[in-house]
Formats: sequence, C-alpha cells, structure tokens
Amino acid sequence: MREVVVEADGGSRGNPGPAGYGAVVLDPATGETLAEAAEYIGVATNNVAEYKGLVAGLKAARELFPDATVHVRMDSKLVVEQMSGRWKIKHPDMKPLAAEAGRVFPAGRVRYEWIPRERNKHADRLANEAMDAGKRGRQWEPSASTAGLDASAARNAAAPAPSGPPGDATAGAARARAALAGSSGGGGTATGAATGPTAGTRAGAPAGSATGPGAWPGAVSRPATPDAADDGLFAAEEALTASVASGDFEAEAGALAPVGHAARAHAPATDDPAARAAAPGVGADAAEGAPPAPGGAVAPPPAAGRATAPAARPEAPAAPRQGWAGPDMGAPATFVLLRHGETALTPEKRFSGSGGSDPELSAAGLRQAEAVAEALAARGTIQEIVSSPLTRCRQTAGAVAARLGLDVRIEQGLRETDFGAWEGLTFGEVRARHPEDLDAWLASPKAAPTGGGESFATVARRVAATRDRLTAAYAGRTVLLVTHVTPIKTLVRLALGAPPESLFRMELSAASISAVAYYADGNASVRLLNDTSHLRG
Repeated sequence: MREVVVEADGGSRGNPGPAGYGAVVLDPATGETLAEAAEYIGVATNNVAEYKGLVAGLKAARELFPDATVHVRMDSKLVVEQMSGRWKIKHPDMKPLAAEAGRVFPAGRVRYEWIPRERNKHADRLANEAMDAGKRGRQWEPSASTAGLDASAARNAAAPAPSGPPGDATAGAARARAALAGSSGGGGTATGAATGPTAGTRAGAPAGSATGPGAWPGAVSRPATPDAADDGLFAAEEALTASVASGDFEAEAGALAPVGHAARAHAPATDDPAARAAAPGVGADAAEGAPPAPGGAVAPPPAAGRATAPAARPEAPAAPRQGWAGPDMGAPATFVLLRHGETALTPEKRFSGSGGSDPELSAAGLRQAEAVAEALAARGTIQEIVSSPLTRCRQTAGAVAARLGLDVRIEQGLRETDFGAWEGLTFGEVRARHPEDLDAWLASPKAAPTGGGESFATVARRVAATRDRLTAAYAGRTVLLVTHVTPIKTLVRLALGAPPESLFRMELSAASISAVAYYADGNASVRLLNDTSHLRG
C-alpha cells in the first residue's frame, strides 16, 4: 500500500486574527513534493487554522492516492495529541474540524507525529504566504509560491559540512552539491495545478523514470537512451549522486536514535507478513515470528523544492540527485552484494550466523546459486569476486566464479554476525529462553546476543573497515561481494546515512542482489536492493 507524508501548519496574526494554513504532501522515499495547499481563512485562532491545514493536507493526499496510508507531521502538539486520541477535544470550533479530518481516511490508515517547528518550514511558509495574500485582499496562488524553494534553502544553509570515510560520512558531498547548484541538470519537480473551491493547491507529478530495456527491476532510474540496453546494470553512471550521512559513526552505532521526527532517514516498511516475521533476522539468515522494531517507523526525508533537487534537512541525508550534469568523478568502485542461497535453516527462520554449525546450501540454495550465476554471466559486468569465509557463501560464490571464469578471494570481514547461544534457534525459541537478552538486543545496537555473540555496533565497525579496504583495493572496478544479511544491510544503511534501526526495515531474500557504488570523493550511491528477478524465471 502506498504511503505519503502530509506536513501541515496554520497561523493567526492576533490569535484570533487574520489567519491562514499551509499543507504539503510528500513522497516518503524521495522527499519529493507531490502537492501543496494553502488558504487565507479570515479571522480565526491558531488552532483552527492548524486543523484546517490538516484537513486540506489529508484531502490533497486523498486526491492523489485514495488508498494510501498517511503519516501526518505537525508542530502543533494539540492537534497531534487530539487526533491521536490521547487528548480530549473541548473547543466547539475544533470538534467539527477534527471530525472532518477523521473522515478523510479510515483511522487505521493515518498516524500522527509531532515535529519541532524548524522541521515544518515548508508548511509554515505556505501558511504565511496565504496570510500575506489575504492581507492584500487576495487568495494564495500556487504559481506565485516560493515556499518549497525557501524551505530547501533554509535546510541547505543549516546542514553541517560532512566529513569522514566513504559510504557513511561523505567528505566530498558538500563540494559536489556546490558544484551542482549552478548546473542546469535534471532534478526539478514538474508541476501542475489542482484547485479546490476555496483553497489553492498545487500537485507535483512524481519524476518519471526510464531505465531502458536492459535495466533490471529496482535499478536507479536514468534518462532513456538508445543504448540503454547495453549500459549494464552496474556500469558507472555519468550523473553525480550526492549522499550525506551522520559524520559520527560511533555515535550512530552506539545507540538507537529516537524513532520518529529525530531519525535521519526513512526505509519503507513492508506489508509482507513474512518480512515482518523475519525482522529480527536482520542479522540472521532468518528468525521466526519476529515483530517489527520497537518504536514505530522512521521519519521520512524532507520535502524537495519546487524547482530544485531534493535537499537535506539538518538531521537527514540528502536525497540522491539524478541527471547527466555534475563533476566527473571517474568510475566508482561498485559492490554487487549477493546474499548466499538458502540452507536448511533458512526456511525455518533460524538464527544462522558465524558462530554456529556453518551449514551448506540446500538443494534449493544450489539451484538459486546457479540461477544467479547465469544472470550475472548474462550481464558480463563482474570483474572480481570476494566472499565471506562461511560455507554457504563460498558455495554460492563458487557457482558464479565457475560460470564467469574468475577466482574467489575470501574476506573475513564479510562474515555474518555471531549470534552466540541463539545460533540455530527460532525467534520464538529465543524469546522463550532469553527474553531479557532479546529485548535488550532489539532495543540497542550495542547489546549482544546471549553467550558472547556480536552486537550490531560491533558488526557495523567490522563491515565499515572492510568496505574501506575493498573500495581502496578495487577503485573503478565492479566487484561481487557474496555475503550475508547483516553485512549487506549494514553497507546499505551506511551508504544512505540511515540510523541503526533501519536494519529492521529492509527485506533481503536468499540469493538476492543489491548494489552500492562508491566514488573517489566519498559519495555513495545505492543502485539496487533485494532484486530477485533472476529467481523467477
């Protein structure tokens, strides 16, 4: 089911006084502005204006995606708490507005989050534009709005300069963004108009994608070209992708960031019950019956400006910019990340790390290894193969190597997490035997499994060091890394600058392919995640 973000605000110059509201609908994955709404509503209170902004934002979202789930973010504690059902609605002017907001979408499809005012700049500027228009005796006009541009500029000005190793804190990203700022490359949002009877709205069509007939599902979109079929999935892009992360890996790995408005990145949650059941298997081949990570979903990235590429909030990584413009950074080191095929433990959703029995591939896993080998051979882009030392990875890597005629290098840093006493157990069995240890493990990346296993923070440091060694050794090369769930998800997380709890919000199937490119200036570009199209033939 599609999810959208609605940010809304309202204001009154006098309270009560001349009032207006603003609302924006965002794509949670890209931060793209999908629609804007604003209106001068005459004399009213702040709270009434905020409620009217909420109603307008929800209606704009419904017009775009009637079946969507909605994540509402507002800086009004009153509205958020009342609409969440935690506070009673006593004011007679707000009761009908709250009831109207509650009728736009079914209650179970809308969730509310309070955010600080500085994180609600886009909607705030829309509300002020509406009040300014009202002062002139006019209504807000979408074509005259600069709210998206102003909000993006403010976020860029406040964003700290990144520094650090490639893939997480990207030292070159600030220089690259500055070089791109004056370019004429793609990245703007196409806009259209959708006007209601009283409020002005503007809808932005999602950016189109054309991956060409030769691109695999899930590949990063790029403009279609006559030779797109020959481009190759993992070939170097001509476009710059600017990616910013936290700059403080120890702090990031040392404690879970609060889930919600303070989180730095968003990874879409899955509706697949099997995926939810395997959530704590982020460090396991699988884990049975696991709930989603505690605390709820991670907050989406910021809204993009109307005529600029998506820009970063101070707390959030910038959305990747796609296009043909930008400085030439040369061919990246591209890691094609292959999770090994199934073992006997995989379908039973048992913890299977580096401290257990080191199982071999099952018959199904061997078939998966052959299928992925055939697909990679057809692509013809893999130049090197590096594998975890564990048997299931060596077997998977061996199948690909035999097809491609390449040698396999063993890298200890690519091994799976050591799950200690949990090895070979299902999630339910761990819950029954070690409930306190499991709760601690789910709550903090510093917590290790029972019996001296590895914490996610420890694994993240190991994987980051391995990444740095391999990017230096294979600059400009396309390398197949055959490894496990936790190392792959960690590489993706660091490339996106996402918080540790994002590990619980990625699905990674057996024998799936993901890809991350690492540029010489420290930028990282996630090209693909969990592609299993080669297994469906």
